[in-house]
Parts: sequence; structure tokens; C-alpha cells
Amino acid sequence: MDQQLSRNQRLDRLPVTGKHRRLLLGSGIGWALDAMDVGLISFIMAALAVHWGLNPTQTSWLGSIGFVGMALGATFGGLLADRIGRRQVFALTLFVYGLATGASALATGLGTLIALRFVVGLGLGAELPVASTLVSEFAPRRIRGRMVVILEAFWALGWIAAALIGAFVVTADDNGWRWALAIGMVPTLYAIYVRKGLPESVRFLEDKGRHGEAEQVVTAFEAEVDPTELERIDAAEVQRLHDLPREDFAEATSIWEKTLRRRTAALWIVWFCVNLSYYGAFIWIPSLLVADGFTLVRSFQFTLIITLAQLPGYAVAAWLIEVWGRRSTLAAFLLGSAASALFFGTATTEVTIIAAGCLLSFFNLGAWGALYAIGPELYPSHVRGAGTGAAAGFGRIASIIAPLIVPPLLAFGGSIALFGLFSTAFLIAAVATLTLPEQRGKVLDA
Repeated sequence: MDQQLSRNQRLDRLPVTGKHRRLLLGSGIGWALDAMDVGLISFIMAALAVHWGLNPTQTSWLGSIGFVGMALGATFGGLLADRIGRRQVFALTLFVYGLATGASALATGLGTLIALRFVVGLGLGAELPVASTLVSEFAPRRIRGRMVVILEAFWALGWIAAALIGAFVVTADDNGWRWALAIGMVPTLYAIYVRKGLPESVRFLEDKGRHGEAEQVVTAFEAEVDPTELERIDAAEVQRLHDLPREDFAEATSIWEKTLRRRTAALWIVWFCVNLSYYGAFIWIPSLLVADGFTLVRSFQFTLIITLAQLPGYAVAAWLIEVWGRRSTLAAFLLGSAASALFFGTATTEVTIIAAGCLLSFFNLGAWGALYAIGPELYPSHVRGAGTGAAAGFGRIASIIAPLIVPPLLAFGGSIALFGLFSTAFLIAAVATLTLPEQRGKVLDA
């Protein structure tokens, strides 16, 4: 019966196995470590503004330079993943940014720290789209979107870890920020496991003509399912395949070809707007709270509480994405983010700041989960890494700009002007989302 199904179809029809769970956990830990590193810089910015006397322009460059590296890393990491494999690039990027983060702990001046943060960004930017592509290509079709949202939920765990490190390590003494960065070396060790413990994408192996390796990977996943149950699933799958909607762009060699260009443009717009709003807000929240008169410790505690709201946001998005579909779920969370941004911009008391921040965390991170689920499904396997990486790379342009525009916008119009801009960006992203095709349940390749 297997001969009637392609290897990708054989993966699509499987139930969730132990190998699926290990892949999700292994990729998710890498994702969480990535988030921890990105999150740490927001606390380090606030601490160095106090300890080194940095002005807003200097701290904004410290926040932005990593995203310059992330833009380049996302773009070229995706292209590299299509050439040498998802797993290889995943491990390499963990190794690069882990080493650079550890070296940052030894920085003696702002210039050195900025240079090392650029290198960190190269690794961080390449890792995210590659990890989501790898999970998407192994996930069973009926829960593919949900698995990618669960992967993205590890981001919240990493950001929570960053908030805990910020609250208890960065504030410990004047060198607390150095110890925080030293903890960021963990990805270097984890890269060894990724290189040996995670499977390579079957779609990638087939595209490269490595059919023997591809067959071994699929067989290993099938071995975790009872043979009798597998035969029953196969019989039902052969009948079902004739009726399934398909996305087959086997002849497309570029993400800008006629069949793909509209979705590519819309995806780039969404990525740009979400990056602008998310990083503009969350990288600066600890510093904004300090500027409003809260102590460093108090502002970090507020940020920790706000960060915890990311987890239910991911959970709801993971459920809705297979109920409402990708497009409706992402649009709904973007609209919620727009309203929450306006609320945060007008919040003045401790209660309203925390409430607005929690709502912004809930909706914004739920939107991130849905966005990462949508990206890999829009492209055929031979340009999937390039498509997801290029969109992420373009979005990183906004994350570069975002920390830089915060000081002048605050000086011009205060929090209302700043968060009004973020709200508008979320609305634009919601409109662009509605032009994307709905991919729930579709077969992505021939």
C-alpha cells in the first residue's frame, strides 16, 4: 500500500508519534533559547542605560543592531537551508549566536557590544524560519498549523526565561548583565544535540536526490505506529487523496513567479508590520517603564507579568488555527493587537499598564504563532526555505527601524503617538492577511 503513496503523503497521514513530539521539543528548545537571547537585550538596554549612562540613541542602536544581523541571517539562512538542509543550518545558527552571546559578556565598551550583537543577530535570524520550516514539513497534515503554533509558543518560554534572568540576575549587581549574557551561551552546547538528534527534512532530501536517506527517515517515523493500524490508515488515505485540495507549484523556481508573487508580497507586508510593532514595543517596554519613574527592579517585574500572558495567546491560537483556519486566526489576533496597542498607549496607572501589556502580549504573540504557521504552507518544498527566509528577512528591516524610531516618536507625541503607529501597523497587517490563500488541510506538494 505504501507504494501508492509518496513519502510526503506517508508522513502526512501518520498520527502524532513519539518522533513528532521529540522533533517538536528539540526544535522548540532551540526556539526558546533564541527568544531568551532576543528578550535579554531589552533588559540589558535598561540596565546599561543606568550603569554606563547610555542615552536613548545609544540604547536604541544596541537594540537595533541585532536585527540588522537577523535580517541578513533570515534571508541567507533560508537560501542555505534549501541548499545544505534544514537541520544543518539549524545547528550552525545555534552554535554561532551562542558563542557570540557568550563573548558579549566580556565586552568593555558599547562599540564592542554592538559588533557582537550583530553577529548574534546573524545566527538568530537564520534559525527561526528554518526551524518552523522543518517542523511544518514533518507535521501530519491535519494538525500541521497547530504544531507550528506550538513550536512558536516556545518563544514565550524563552522570553519568560529572559524576564526571570532580567529580574533576578541583571539586577543583582552592576555586572549582572554580563552573567545574563554568559547564560546565553547555552545554545552552543545545544547545537551538538540538534546536529545529531533531529531528522533532516524528507522534502529536502528528495529534492536533492537523496532518496535512500529520505526513505530511512519516513520508515523510522512509520515504525512507531502499529502495522495493523498503519494498513488501515493507508487504505483510508488512498481514498481521501482524490478529494483533498492541493497546492502544487512544482514548476515554480522563484517566490516572485506569477503563481506566487501575490502571496509573497502580502506575506512580506504582514512580516514587516508585525515586526515593527512587536519589537518597537517589547524591546523598549522595560526602558519605557523606567523612564516613567518605576525602579529597574519594578519595571522588570511588570515586564515579567506581561510576558506570562504570551502563553495563553499561543494556546488559543494553536486551537483556533485548525478550527477557523490560518487566515481568519491571524487576522483576528492582529485586530486584537491593534486595539491592545492603543490601550497600552493611553495607560497611566499600574493596573492599566499591566492589563494593557497582558492583552498586547496575548494577541501579539498569538499572531506570531499563526504567522509562522502560514509561511511554510505558501510555497513548494524547493523554494520553501527561501520563501519563509526572505519574508522573515524583509520583516527584520522593520525590527531594525523599530527601536530607532521610539525615542523621536516619544519626544514628538508621547506614548499615544508611538503606540498609535504600532496599532496602525497591526491594522495594515490584518488587511494584507485577508489576501492570503487559506491553506488549512491542503496537500502542499505533488
